[in-house]
Amino acid sequence: MTTETGTGDTMDPTAAQRAATLRALHVPGAPLVLPNVWDAASARTVEAAGFPALATGSAAVASALGYDDGHAAPVEEMLAAVGRIVRVAGVPVTADLERGYGLEPAELVGRLAATGAVGCNLEDSDPRTGEMIDADEQAAFLAAVRAAAIEAGTDLVINARVDTYLHGEGTPAERLAESVRRGRRYLRAGADCVYPLFASGADEIRALAEEIDGPINILFRPGTPSLEELAASGVARVSFGPGLHRAVQAHTARMAAAIRAGRSPYPPEDSTR
Repeated sequence: MTTETGTGDTMDPTAAQRAATLRALHVPGAPLVLPNVWDAASARTVEAAGFPALATGSAAVASALGYDDGHAAPVEEMLAAVGRIVRVAGVPVTADLERGYGLEPAELVGRLAATGAVGCNLEDSDPRTGEMIDADEQAAFLAAVRAAAIEAGTDLVINARVDTYLHGEGTPAERLAESVRRGRRYLRAGADCVYPLFASGADEIRALAEEIDGPINILFRPGTPSLEELAASGVARVSFGPGLHRAVQAHTARMAAAIRAGRSPYPPEDSTR
């Protein structure tokens, strides 16, 4: 059975249910926690740990594919990686698509839907140059993606990344104000959640949650308030970006160094090998 949606054709009811589930998990004060994955194996591990959704991280996926972050990986390979993750997942998957790899909104939506993913991150700085995109231009892009999804009969959970703390200018107060302005603008354009990347201070995060007046996503990294504190601040989503992948790579490097030195890479108490 299919369901008519907007002005589009028909929507896969299973995909629609996954998108609705993912959207409903964004609850201010009870955040969706997403340890970002980069391949099918990491996806299985995170899902098995009990997380209700999966998110890719562009930096981690690009590294696993042998590319740098920042639109360096071919879109075909990035989407193929997303498709492999969706194939093994029993929970909704959202994909970090940087700024869309130069695809027009309709093609971006169609190709993402073909992977089975039901959400995406889209950022408001140029991945190649680091320059901020004009807020109105980015809002128009997000609105076009939302319109393309409606036209295609595809539900899509859009997480609009705000890079003011990464590439913006000005005092902390000015960056906060610009992040709030952009976040509100993106929500009006059709985003479901706003992702002020690198916002890290407790007061700053609380102000973002209150003033944007919509679901916000915070990147968890060293120095970020605890998950409990983020929940108390009204955060709706917490991501780990490339953190897990980098930790795995660092652990692999230590094991490889031990082997190269003629030592066992396993701790003495490890009897599983």
